[in-house]
Amino acid sequence: MTGPVALPESCRYLMGAVVDSAGVIRGKQVDRRRADVFGSVGLGASPSWGVFCIDDGIAFTPSFGVVGDMRLRADLAAVADLGDGLAWAPIDLITQDGEELPLCYRGAVRRQVAAAAGHGLAVQSAMEIECVLFDETGDAVAGSGGPSYGIRPLLEQSAFVEDVYESFERAGLEIEQLHAEYGPGQFELSLAPADPLRAADSNVLARILLCRAGRRHGITVSFSPQPIARAVGSGMHVHLSFARDGVPLLSGGDGPAGLTSEGAAIVAGLVDGLPEAIGVLAPSLLSHLRLQPQHWSGAFACWGVENREAAVRLCHATAGNPRGANAEVKPVDGSANPYVVQATLVGLALDGLERGRALPPAVDVDPASLDEATLNELGAVPIGRDQETGIDRLEASRRMTDILGAPLVEALVAVRRHELGLAKNDELDSLVRRFRFAWSS
Repeated sequence: MTGPVALPESCRYLMGAVVDSAGVIRGKQVDRRRADVFGSVGLGASPSWGVFCIDDGIAFTPSFGVVGDMRLRADLAAVADLGDGLAWAPIDLITQDGEELPLCYRGAVRRQVAAAAGHGLAVQSAMEIECVLFDETGDAVAGSGGPSYGIRPLLEQSAFVEDVYESFERAGLEIEQLHAEYGPGQFELSLAPADPLRAADSNVLARILLCRAGRRHGITVSFSPQPIARAVGSGMHVHLSFARDGVPLLSGGDGPAGLTSEGAAIVAGLVDGLPEAIGVLAPSLLSHLRLQPQHWSGAFACWGVENREAAVRLCHATAGNPRGANAEVKPVDGSANPYVVQATLVGLALDGLERGRALPPAVDVDPASLDEATLNELGAVPIGRDQETGIDRLEASRRMTDILGAPLVEALVAVRRHELGLAKNDELDSLVRRFRFAWSS
């Protein structure tokens, strides 16, 4: 984008944000008079940004070292008003010649959305955000912390909640619902459906807004998959729907649960690809603490109708679901890069469609209640029980390399292998405390 930039009148500064391979939000800021530069040629950065780690270590690889340069280009078509004179925009990673880098996280989403369009498909996505509110010290949950799904946490934090609604409205984000969740101090909000790129942008913007609102009220917000040791974890569930010429593919068919033949192949692609994709969907050294059976986190690669223990929950098109049928992917958590998540899930769906993957039987019970023989018969593979297996499967996956590209997979694997070393040198409670706010802004 070139030429004068029309930031919101009240905004004096523009902050650009990129989510890196560790899921950490990083960025740069300029005066509004430099916004047109930020949005055209971009600002310089080392390629090592692609392999920054949660502890700010750098996981150098053959492709990502100390030599070279890239540019951070703000997408000025997606500017949002954060309030207090500050505007925000997501960042694309480009070469010095202005070409999109293979590493670019937003570029990975664009490629998969374009591939879907090539099949005549329109994709919509919505992301849920779970977080835990701590006091300003970051050591104790804010308020009484409960009860689960109670109104007391909403009333105790009413000033914060009102601030959240107001700041989201200013930024142009629609909150579909907000409530106290199951865990102590845990809240959840759901964002309105959008195209996958916009859905990922909205996820990042929402987390920034939540943290800003929190600071104004003495609250520190954690998006960690395991913010409190031995408590329930926090997820970042993703809902996906697919349509051709306005006709949905996940309902109205004569297949299982009303799926069309193409819808069945899409769900099969999601389920079949989860073991290889878990290294980007629930990727961090804390993710496996959340991804356990009977935690509603989707610890088995299977699907079921309204089954909250299945990794892929098919939500029926009923009067109680005005958005229509969709597939909810449950293992995703807040330590994942939301752009990589969106690219991966759309890519897996297309893989299922292109290969005509057969849909396994639906699982209509808690998978953890089944014996090993039955799980094998259903193809319900346990996923995410340890970080190293997820990384190994990701690195060996031709399917994931085809979806994300070799440079991006190389960066993701290197960063997460760095985390394995951190996990070996620290105790559980220490890890949980140390990285409680690694994915906050």
